[in-house]
Amino acid sequence: MTAPAPAIHVLTGPTAVGKTETALRWAEQHDAEIISCDSVCVYRGMDIGSAKPTAEEQRRVRHHGLDLVDPSERYSVSQYVDMARAAIAGAHARGKRVLVTGGSGFYLAAFFGPVTDELEIPSAIAEEVRTLHRQGLASLLLRLRELEGPKLPDWLDLQNPIRVAKALERRLASGRSLDSLRDEFLTRRGPFADHPVTFELLERPDAELKDRIAARTELMLTQGIIEEAERLLAMGLDPELTSSRAVGYRAVMDWLEGGKRVARSGLAERINLDTWALVRKQRKWFRRLGLAKDGE
Repeated sequence: MTAPAPAIHVLTGPTAVGKTETALRWAEQHDAEIISCDSVCVYRGMDIGSAKPTAEEQRRVRHHGLDLVDPSERYSVSQYVDMARAAIAGAHARGKRVLVTGGSGFYLAAFFGPVTDELEIPSAIAEEVRTLHRQGLASLLLRLRELEGPKLPDWLDLQNPIRVAKALERRLASGRSLDSLRDEFLTRRGPFADHPVTFELLERPDAELKDRIAARTELMLTQGIIEEAERLLAMGLDPELTSSRAVGYRAVMDWLEGGKRVARSGLAERINLDTWALVRKQRKWFRRLGLAKDGE
């Protein structure tokens, strides 16, 4: 008789809500290991701006999913799933429970349904889409509308260049409509469908969360996010990479490239605004995954 798949507990919530300390306490109380669900924490050297668990926090509880690749490398959701599967198997073998914590929507979605398909993208199509991506979101949308028509699906995030680029790749490679591809995709089993998955969503009132974001921004500026951003700029990163677009880092890199013409207080305000935009996106993911209701 096959043993049941290990249970997974997911602790999520918007950035700055307090997931790290809550996760540490839960893991200590339940003898668990933590799997990070953060698309920036996978990058080595991006510590301050990602609010990555400190060395002391990592000594308290064993963590997985941190410092996996250099900022110049791509890291896909398929790689994330493979890492999480291995981490879950290892924790289970050690007699530990598993806690997934973080707020990156696409990674989070892997624990609640399908996130990848088997469609192969020919290199010529991938290069065509990369070229359009470099030209900007408007070029991607124009090409996609040539194939789909003027009305694009409501479920596609038209403000997200990466989502639009992925949709265009699949539209070109398959010759099928986006709705048809999505309908087929939704019939697939998720990578963790055999695991019992429970979840807890942390939230705070908007005013309180904004205060916490502002305090965290000031702490990051004090602790060294500017120096981290300088190292990223020196790498000459591809602007399509997640590391190039990460909230906080992108604002600091723009500030540095602009000759620091804006005062430090203006930089802090830009980071706060970008972080609040991220919170709104995260909350949309939580509703889409059924972790929160509309209006929450």
